[in-house]
Amino acid sequence: MPAAASPELERAIEVFARGFSYVRSRTHPYEATPNAVPGFPDAPPLWVLRDAERRRGNYRTEEWLSCNLPPAVVDAAARADTRGRFVICAIHPAGSSDQPLRDGFRALGYRLNTTEPLMMHPLRRIPRVAAPAEIGRVLTPEMADRLHQATHNRQIRPEDLHPGARQRQYVAFVDDTVVGWVGSIVVNGATWCQNMFVVEQYRRRGIARAMLCRMLRDDRAHGAEMAVLTASHTGARLYPLVGYRQIGLLLAYTPKRRATVRA
Repeated sequence: MPAAASPELERAIEVFARGFSYVRSRTHPYEATPNAVPGFPDAPPLWVLRDAERRRGNYRTEEWLSCNLPPAVVDAAARADTRGRFVICAIHPAGSSDQPLRDGFRALGYRLNTTEPLMMHPLRRIPRVAAPAEIGRVLTPEMADRLHQATHNRQIRPEDLHPGARQRQYVAFVDDTVVGWVGSIVVNGATWCQNMFVVEQYRRRGIARAMLCRMLRDDRAHGAEMAVLTASHTGARLYPLVGYRQIGLLLAYTPKRRATVRA
């Protein structure tokens, strides 16, 4: 049996669900809905992340976010209520083997796409590090445009270009060139870290660490009690250097057989 989901892990899952949904809502509202599962009162809710109702256009792939629920239960819930395409993100608490979870989804015909450590920072101790680059928060349309040119992602929303915005975006400059970026999204007294990146030729200089520390200090200054992220396995070696620790593992599964689209 997996280790019990602690209140800390359950809260981190909510931060993930609501933070991720906020990012995906840039083009169309993307909702995060928690659902209690009958018969499993001690398990965290089964979260459904998906587009709000559309009048036209195709629905994007849904994310079904589970923890400490049997694969067959999550599979049945998703297939009964999906609009057609879904991914199951099963979060396994740190501290026990995830092999039974893997075996359960494999037996149901799912394919494991990726695994990502789920990490949390309590924001009590944030190291002070040298800044090998100029680190700044994006607060003007001009800086937002420079970031857009560097990332080729969608522009930051105007409502996020003020000090009390829900999303805080940071950039790193070397010789006036954008070389890194990271975002923080406020979720009910916590924050979700989004899209931490450093341009390849500027890595291994401490830029990522400096950006994270600046972001985490601002998180704490704005009242957050914890910061949450999912990491690549390479990134998982960086984040503990600034105080993050792994509290779970996300295993992302897609069904091999196409789900039936509801009329």
